[in-house]
Amino acid sequence: MLKKREKSNKRRLIDYRIFTPSLLIIIAISIPFSLYEKESLELLNSIFDKIVAGFKWGYIWYGIILVAAGLFLSFSKYGNVVLGDPLEKPRFTLFEYASILIAMGLGSTIMRTGMVQWTAVANDPPFGVEAQSTEALLWGNSYAMFMWSFQVFAIFVMAAPAMAYILHVRKKPFMRISEACRTIFGDKFTDGLGGKVLDVIFLVSILSGAAVTLGLGAPIITYNLAELFNIEVTFTLTLIVTLIWVFLFSISAYLGIERGIKRLSTFNMYLAAAFAVFIMLVGPGIFILNYFTDSVGFLLSNYMNMSFYTNSLDMEGTTHIESHTVFWFAYSATWAMLHSVFAAKISRGRTIKEMILTYLLAPTLISWVATGVLGGLGVHRFLTGEIDVLNMVQEQDEMAVIPEILLSLPLSTIAIVVFVIIAMVFLTTTLDSTTYTIASYTGTENMSKAEPSRSLRIIVAAIITVVALLLMRIGGLAPLEVLSGLMGLPIIIIQFLTIYAAKKMMDEDRAWIHNVRD
Repeated sequence: MLKKREKSNKRRLIDYRIFTPSLLIIIAISIPFSLYEKESLELLNSIFDKIVAGFKWGYIWYGIILVAAGLFLSFSKYGNVVLGDPLEKPRFTLFEYASILIAMGLGSTIMRTGMVQWTAVANDPPFGVEAQSTEALLWGNSYAMFMWSFQVFAIFVMAAPAMAYILHVRKKPFMRISEACRTIFGDKFTDGLGGKVLDVIFLVSILSGAAVTLGLGAPIITYNLAELFNIEVTFTLTLIVTLIWVFLFSISAYLGIERGIKRLSTFNMYLAAAFAVFIMLVGPGIFILNYFTDSVGFLLSNYMNMSFYTNSLDMEGTTHIESHTVFWFAYSATWAMLHSVFAAKISRGRTIKEMILTYLLAPTLISWVATGVLGGLGVHRFLTGEIDVLNMVQEQDEMAVIPEILLSLPLSTIAIVVFVIIAMVFLTTTLDSTTYTIASYTGTENMSKAEPSRSLRIIVAAIITVVALLLMRIGGLAPLEVLSGLMGLPIIIIQFLTIYAAKKMMDEDRAWIHNVRD
């Protein structure tokens, strides 16, 4: 009987019991939201506003608790547990490993937030600071750095210990949330309806998040290409850019981690570093260095203020920081399981401490540098009066400001071309990591021994693309973006379950004794 089941699984690329319900839910959500975008967006925003008003303290403590949990696992006896054979070398060098995590964790979003996120805070600063003042500018860039700091990356990585442990130590065939929670709920729950519900929640959040990321990432490219070739931003241009993207990340996903994702990630690290040096040399390098120093100092001085800010004493309104922090943590929670599953997959041979601390530190430091360089350039242009950045973002789409800032550089054509390439490669690595992870999650092969089917990766890439293009065509991305943020609520509960499951499994196996390096 068991052999028949194994043969049946080999014939099937995908576990339809969890994939089909997830896809149907995405379609059922997308169609009405796309047809009634205004009404659905108003409904979702009203729900989100109530969450901000009543549960913002919860999201704030959620981030803090996860950082504390990460430090506990890293520096306790559990930190030395090897994810795999203790005699086995890590699959990637530390630079390759960090590059893959950075590309996955930051993606093309850092290109947008690094360039223009400071403007939202500078126009609506906290603590009664005057809008567009010098102090507001410091709050702006410091908050943009805070967005990409320890809480967010703790959210991304803290389900990874459990996922990596079941895959590399216990050698379970399926790298799924339900499998990680087996030690908590038992076989009956995991193999029954309860386990399927956990896996469907994961897939719905990831499929919707991937479609939104593709939809929101496209304007970073299209606006700059439109400026470069002096054409209008149209759906046709968006379609062309998206199809090129799909081609790139389908090839990368098809090639796998070693030949695709790893090479793209390391290449983009070098290219991004060269672009930062280029901006420093031809742009206001001295100002950027000074402003970066001020921003880091301001961030460190006010890190606790930002981390615990609820604005409870202002009974009449909210600031951008207050509401956006809740949204950002909720949106990050939607992506948490994807990042954790992927981090788990590539962490064979690493200790739990190495995995957690690399994810907490490497993307944080790189994102601070990116924000310092890109944000510093925009702030300089605003202060000199060369570009009225703060008023432009209020009057038009913030994406339109990005090419304006890049055009202010000498050799602006080169700057825009390189910016587009970096953004495209970043999004490619994010999405091919996504397709790889979804294929690993829904596939029927033994993930402790095999890579996910190449055909399945292409199928997943096609589904994500079709959903994103349909939503962009109809105009339904905005509701789905808010919805994907709201979907972080059940993911938070699952995330805490996986942290407990990781500790429980290591306690059961006495892994800190039997699965450590000499």
